[in-house]
Amino acid sequence: MTDARSQTIWNLPNILTLLRIALIPVIAVLLISPSKEAGFWAAAVFAVASVTDWLDGYLARRMGIVTVFGKFLDPIADKLMVMAALIMILPFNRVPAWMVLVILGREIIITGLRGIASSEGIVISASDLGKFKTIFQIVAILGLLLHFDYHWFFGIDHPFLYVNMHNVGMFYLWIATVITIWSGVDYLVKFMKIIAR
Repeated sequence: MTDARSQTIWNLPNILTLLRIALIPVIAVLLISPSKEAGFWAAAVFAVASVTDWLDGYLARRMGIVTVFGKFLDPIADKLMVMAALIMILPFNRVPAWMVLVILGREIIITGLRGIASSEGIVISASDLGKFKTIFQIVAILGLLLHFDYHWFFGIDHPFLYVNMHNVGMFYLWIATVITIWSGVDYLVKFMKIIAR
């Protein structure tokens, strides 16, 4: 027998979210190796997973099938994806440990606060800062996964035509870290104001 809840859970947006979660172990396995090839393919899989993040939300709104399950699972999938990539590249010294701690700590704290608010029947809407945080994190991680020098044009060998993807990743990671702290403080202030009422 198929109940109404299972019909709402097994829809295309939620399946895309589950696919994103399923791709996380693939990224982790690829990042066991610090090679350029492994980093390239890990970045490719991470990019596909990131596209599903945008696509599942778009389809859910377009198709009018926004579910409680999807609202819960989508942000969890995003956090797991970011955490997995950052943790896996830590041993390669591609990212400062303190930045990873700040980013992961923020996600754990905010998730905990959301759980407390939810248990009290309080909904704290996500701000645009959170969306910018995610975008910059994704771009930063893509750069850090690629890590090595990449040539802009084939057939023309010149130093100015190479770009160091690690430097690109770190540039965006600094921005992502600042926005991570900013959005975390913003959410905490909103939480305290609502709880104080």
